[in-house]
Amino acid sequence: MLVLILTNDFEFSAELASGLENGGHQVEVEHRPDLALARLAEVDGVLLDLHLSGADGFEVCRAIRSASPVPLIVADAHDDVFDRVLSFKLGADDHVHRSCSVRELTARLEAVVRRVDTSWQPWKQAGAQPDQVHDLGEVQIAPRNRRVTVHGEEVALTRKEFDILALLASDAGRVFDREDIMREVWGHDGAGDTRTLGVHMVGLRRKLGTPALIETVRGIGFRLNVARRPERLSEREAAGAARRAG
Repeated sequence: MLVLILTNDFEFSAELASGLENGGHQVEVEHRPDLALARLAEVDGVLLDLHLSGADGFEVCRAIRSASPVPLIVADAHDDVFDRVLSFKLGADDHVHRSCSVRELTARLEAVVRRVDTSWQPWKQAGAQPDQVHDLGEVQIAPRNRRVTVHGEEVALTRKEFDILALLASDAGRVFDREDIMREVWGHDGAGDTRTLGVHMVGLRRKLGTPALIETVRGIGFRLNVARRPERLSEREAAGAARRAG
């Protein structure tokens, strides 16, 4: 795992880097937010020191999350509920006190990378560049800022809906079985759960307004039907078609 530490505190970064490297991980340290933002596509996780000199740590947190779904932990010198809540609202996946042990921090980083329900790893493995747009005709996906547009209009998806769509788009035309999708997006194979994925698929198809784009392969799973370019339906028509498609 390659971890990017963004901090101005050399002593803090040296101690963390040493501990992470002893745990078998690679570490890169940046002191400037702009340089860190340019490297998000290269790393597996980011540790952000909220107390950056010359920069607002919360704004940097917001910028990182706006630019990328990379797993993100923030380290805070204060034990303040408001700071923790704000960090999560701005997109952090975890919030730790700077005094926590390197061992605990390493465990938290590993846990976040395992569980974060993003399309980060599929896009990295597919070699996507941070500003790449995946063009599916009427639907376009921008993984860097987690935006989806249909006929040029942005569509608001939930995090899970985006993750499902990005996973399918990472190998358009391939059939992804239900267990694979559950494992990638929810972190487990969904054994015994027959509703969760179906409910999210209905919502995703309705919001895209192009139900035929996501094809149900009976008894197996789903794939993007990139050969078909249906016109966008009204919201009511899309909802009905999505329910019928299952």
